[in-house]
Amino acid sequence: MNQQIIECVPNFSEGVDANVIKQITNAIESVDGVRLLHVDMGKATNRTVVTFAGEPAQVVEAAFLGIQKAAELIDMRHHKGEHPRMGATDVCPLVPVSNISMEETAEWAKKLGARVGNELNIPVYLYEAAQSNPERKNLSVIRAGEYEGFAKKIQEPAWQPDYGPNTLPAKHGATVIGARDFLIAYNINLNTKSTRIANRIAFDVREAGRVKREGNPISGKIVTDANGEPVRIPGTLKSVKAIGWYIEEYGMAQISMNLTNYNITSIHQAFDEVCKKAQERGVIVTGSELVGLLPLQPILDAGKYYLQKQGRSIGVSQNELIEIAIQSLGLNQLSPFNPQERIIEYALKQNSGKQLVDLSITDFVNETASESPAPGGGSVSALCAAIGTGLGAMVANLSADKRGWEDRTEEFSSWAAKAQDIKDQLLYLIDEDTKAFNGIMNAFQLPKSTDQEKALRSAAIESASVYATEIPLKTMQVAYSAIPCLEYMVNNGNPNSITDAGVGLLCIKTAVRGAYFNVMVNAKGLKNKAQAEGFANEAKTILAKNHQEIDAILEAVEKAVAF
Repeated sequence: MNQQIIECVPNFSEGVDANVIKQITNAIESVDGVRLLHVDMGKATNRTVVTFAGEPAQVVEAAFLGIQKAAELIDMRHHKGEHPRMGATDVCPLVPVSNISMEETAEWAKKLGARVGNELNIPVYLYEAAQSNPERKNLSVIRAGEYEGFAKKIQEPAWQPDYGPNTLPAKHGATVIGARDFLIAYNINLNTKSTRIANRIAFDVREAGRVKREGNPISGKIVTDANGEPVRIPGTLKSVKAIGWYIEEYGMAQISMNLTNYNITSIHQAFDEVCKKAQERGVIVTGSELVGLLPLQPILDAGKYYLQKQGRSIGVSQNELIEIAIQSLGLNQLSPFNPQERIIEYALKQNSGKQLVDLSITDFVNETASESPAPGGGSVSALCAAIGTGLGAMVANLSADKRGWEDRTEEFSSWAAKAQDIKDQLLYLIDEDTKAFNGIMNAFQLPKSTDQEKALRSAAIESASVYATEIPLKTMQVAYSAIPCLEYMVNNGNPNSITDAGVGLLCIKTAVRGAYFNVMVNAKGLKNKAQAEGFANEAKTILAKNHQEIDAILEAVEKAVAF
């Protein structure tokens, strides 16, 4: 639901010995919850770029272990390669992916930097968002002089490390750690083989634009400023780098782009702008391809954008948004785009084991009816609320698409989108409730032979019990938040679907009371009575408001069906 995910992309100064890289990636993968996404070894540069992702604490732990292993195995005194470098782990950026800000990610980078400097005795320089000194934010500025010149550079007062020793360890050198925006590598396909045309389009759109020339824009004399620097005509897209090239394998030219901040220029904005510029030059865009993995949000944004252009409701499921994005961007043209493998959040989910929400209805019911105590009432309450909220989204979408109500599409689309968001939160809580219950069971199984073991076991049981109380309380809160949407549908939505909204309200009413039972029974067992009382009082308040509000709304439904 609100799982924070960051990506880490360390660059290790070894691109020839696969065994060394395997030992490093083994160290990274030893951390539970971390998913190794990609390993790119470069022999010419003698450098390997590793990509992995997960929750911040786990990713930082994995990064530390990777840096530690690289320092053990890589000897910079014998390193040669084309790429600039200053240490065994040359650079280690953390990248926010979902539900985490750049500022929060920068704090995690600082924690990693402090630990690497203090525990591994490696000089650490912070960069980009983690660095407060503007003169030391740029990686190339920090790395200037490289490994060979850094023993002297590190002694300069202006280049004291942020963490670690102020002398350069000869074997493993120094490293740079920071936080930066997610970079999306994105190629757009053209119905031409001309690299020249592709480059012209790339110059039209990239932020750096093209050099200004007198007369002929291609062969004319370069215009310079007062300092003798070339004057540039900026392109139309900010935070975009682009070039044109010809791919023999595909028999077509492409615009190869790096979107350095998709919050400034999105995938769909880049695609549409290239379509526009290509058409001006007599060329047609036939599709596009995403290189590597990317976060979920830019794909969802693209889906919503194209639905809005079609005058349709954006309040549909994630699967539908992803499918419309794939179709609209032509992401399947060169090879199948599999969201489960290419979207970071989904790839991580594939590594997290069996999920209740992925079961069929039959399998879920059978699992509930089995002798296993989970899924239990808490998970079923979350499911019931998700179904009820889904009915609200359905009525909103039917209203948005109703003939004669075209001027109200945006109004109902907004409600449908809100309902979809609430529904997704509730789907997350289905599995989280079962995980919380299992956490209590695991805590009870801890050893209790010594006083220390008993104390640790008792603390674990209390902590697990608190979480098992918080989750159904969260289910109550989220389910209750669905009432305004369902109320609006009863009073203003498609009248043919008023009973669907009514059933949705009944689902919410049942779900909130069901989750309330779980809050109360778990709070009852907490040792911290003040905390338990706080949980219980909030649950009672939500329960009373929920029933009162729903019963009042249902009167309109009863009136509509009466005869």
